[in-house]
Amino acid sequence: MYKNKAPDGRNNLCGKQIARLRKQMRPRVSQRLLAERLQVLGLDLDKNAIQRIENGRRFVTDVELAQIAQLLQVSMEELTEGRPG
Repeated sequence: MYKNKAPDGRNNLCGKQIARLRKQMRPRVSQRLLAERLQVLGLDLDKNAIQRIENGRRFVTDVELAQIAQLLQVSMEELTEGRPG
């Protein structure tokens, strides 16, 4: 049987890293502000979608992952593996 979830039951591998990196940004960036910055890049996500991603309740497409990585200035690998890219 196919598994569409991470080993810990989350729907994505990147949520914890996105939350960590967002909270490390200075000045501090809220989920709403992160969503607004992503919208400027053309990615249609709102604050609730960011919250669900960070909590692991929402799947993330490769297109979304690439834009989020660009905004956070990290590699896609760092977001999915949790180590520097």
